[in-house]
Amino acid sequence: MTQRKTLEEIQQEVDQYISQFKEGYFSPLAMMARMTEEVGELAREINHFYGEKPKKKDEGEKTVEEELGDVFFIVLCFANSLGIDLQEAFDRIMHKFNTRDKDRWTRIEETEE
Repeated sequence: MTQRKTLEEIQQEVDQYISQFKEGYFSPLAMMARMTEEVGELAREINHFYGEKPKKKDEGEKTVEEELGDVFFIVLCFANSLGIDLQEAFDRIMHKFNTRDKDRWTRIEETEE
């Protein structure tokens, strides 16, 4: 079984991959366009799998997992290109959810009583 990578290791792996090319990371605007494109492809797969719009017979097979992977990769590229540590960003957002939004939703234990 392979050992799971940390988020830091994943960001470093993506950076090593991108750094081998002269073009490097795209500009922030181009990165945003790429992210929008990838999220659109994810939306299309979700609609095919869970929605009312079946695929055409001649459309290739993709998966939600593959499209989520593409979105994750572009998020990693975007963060790397802007010098953002995603572990720190994640820790900050979870702190926000656990403090500011802690009473926003109905907890499971509250509904079981």
